[in-house]
Amino acid sequence: MAVAIALVVAAVAGVATRWKVLPWVPDASTTGTATPPDASSAPPKVSDPTAVATGLAVPWGLTFLPDGMALVGERPTGDVQLISTDQGAVPVGTVPGVIDDGEGGLLGLVVSPTFAEDRLVYVYVTTNRDNRVMTLRFTDGRLEDPTPLLTGIPKAAYHDGGRLLFGPDGMLYVTTGDAGDPESAQDLGSLSGKVLRIAPDGSIPDDNPYPGSAVWSYGHRNVQGLAFDDEGRLWATEFGSSAYDELNLIEAGANYGWPEVEGVGGAVSDERDFIDPQVTWPTSEASPSGLAWHDGVLYMGALQGERLWQIPVTGDTAQQPTATLDGELGRIRTVVVSPDGDLWLTTSNTDGRGEPRAGDDRVVRVSIG
Repeated sequence: MAVAIALVVAAVAGVATRWKVLPWVPDASTTGTATPPDASSAPPKVSDPTAVATGLAVPWGLTFLPDGMALVGERPTGDVQLISTDQGAVPVGTVPGVIDDGEGGLLGLVVSPTFAEDRLVYVYVTTNRDNRVMTLRFTDGRLEDPTPLLTGIPKAAYHDGGRLLFGPDGMLYVTTGDAGDPESAQDLGSLSGKVLRIAPDGSIPDDNPYPGSAVWSYGHRNVQGLAFDDEGRLWATEFGSSAYDELNLIEAGANYGWPEVEGVGGAVSDERDFIDPQVTWPTSEASPSGLAWHDGVLYMGALQGERLWQIPVTGDTAQQPTATLDGELGRIRTVVVSPDGDLWLTTSNTDGRGEPRAGDDRVVRVSIG
């Protein structure tokens, strides 16, 4: 299949894929047939960022309410802010039991698809015992009534996953990391290193690939980004170890290879049926977290790479990425499409790994096109 990519053969066992940043330049390691991308197919331009809220403590999860305002969670404190373009951030409550443990804390945040009726907000949090999914009720401008929904997800100082997203099927998708135990990603009896799928009430859907199990896909190292495209396909970002970060197209019941494989090469590894990533990056250029879909393009936040990646998609195939906002915001954690079609981004420059600048950490808005 002819696609506009460059295949780089790694000087290690297996094969890895390296996408080139525009302009496309072939190099000596290119193999097979590749053509430079058509400039007319370049993704739309992204505007200069506009600050929506500043002075936040490592904002992680962000979700929009039906009225267009947003809730954003602060990872180390468990505090939740109500934010809008005209009044900045207003505190609305603190999720109880949150532990600031390395990469853990208050992570994913998403409102119920039936929020107008049930007023529920779903959160992914690190406690002193585990990672867990909880619900809170948002009434009269306050979050209250915390209720555990899915508990027992292994926690660690690193690789806690944490993204939440409702699918077009009405189910809740939950990402977990391997919690520092790589082999657990291959263990179907463990919730580590997985994409999970549960019903809004926490029960296991009957059509999950493994009866009685929340596991939707496995063999993941640390997934922090999820997005559904217009056809209902699920895409996910995954942190690599030392070589390659990944963008994966998630299939029910599929094995994505970690820790046996990092990057491309799983399909030929001991004849096991691992699913190869659609795109890989060197870890210095990505360390991918948030992911959003808008009008045929995936938008991926990069932490170590300090940029926003635009990845056009044709059918079920990702095309050549382009970097934008390179270095302008520092570490980009979360990417969400607002009801009016803008992108809202959160930064993670005060998490101990970045270089804070005036106003950090922030929620910013950019327009597309």
